[in-house]
Amino acid sequence: MLAIRTRRRKVTALATAAVLAALAAPSLTATSATATTTTASDYDSTYYEDAVGKTGDSLKSALHTIISDQTKLSYSAVWDALKVTDQDPADSGNVILLYSGISRSKSLNGGDTGDWNREHVWAKSHGDFGTATGPGTDIHHLRPEDVRVNGVRGNKDFDNGGSGFTDSGGSLTDSDSFEPRDAVKGDVARMIFYMAVRYEGGDGWADLEVNGSVDNGSSPYIGRLDVLKQWNAEDPPDAFEERRNQVIYDDYQHNRNPFIDHPEWVEAIW
Repeated sequence: MLAIRTRRRKVTALATAAVLAALAAPSLTATSATATTTTASDYDSTYYEDAVGKTGDSLKSALHTIISDQTKLSYSAVWDALKVTDQDPADSGNVILLYSGISRSKSLNGGDTGDWNREHVWAKSHGDFGTATGPGTDIHHLRPEDVRVNGVRGNKDFDNGGSGFTDSGGSLTDSDSFEPRDAVKGDVARMIFYMAVRYEGGDGWADLEVNGSVDNGSSPYIGRLDVLKQWNAEDPPDAFEERRNQVIYDDYQHNRNPFIDHPEWVEAIW
């Protein structure tokens, strides 16, 4: 009888523990989900507090002040940063190349044929900032790209039209403009709008502006505005772009691209 009572006590204790664990589990799960999930609205009452509700020049000025508070990287540090920000979700050993969409080994970074290098989406000659710390190393607009494809883009403005080329991934080009593949048209537009807000000429760099032209050359302008606005509307931010923005904010520059969080702010300003 003693053995039977002992076994019953053990069964009762185990059942009680299971019930307590079940009651505690929902609370733990909810806490974990809250800690790891963030949305754009989570930043509206903190990071974007001084911008929410504004439009036009007032919004642009408020965003400039907010995103100018950043940690700046050296050009050499950009290599390692891009290996994290642009990591292939399906293969942690690779990065996704922006214009071609190719997944390529992280180790193949360099300047030779078959390598990927650091593409300045706002072409560095458009404002003459080169690769100096500042706009030349801002990873919100620096992306991995095949060396040869990067050369095809060169410093051309963005516009619709053109012809395909080897490893284009659907991107097109002509004599004075470049059209990215459909999957990253919005990404490109939001990077350009970020640069136009971040660099306003007050910190020793040129005042970068988006205009309605192509073939802007070395002027601190990039076009075309109406096309970039169209791309922003037609290709909204996806999970890859949102993750990239978060990684840059958390681990590298500690500033955000506001047009990934709020793509509607493009129309509110331009």
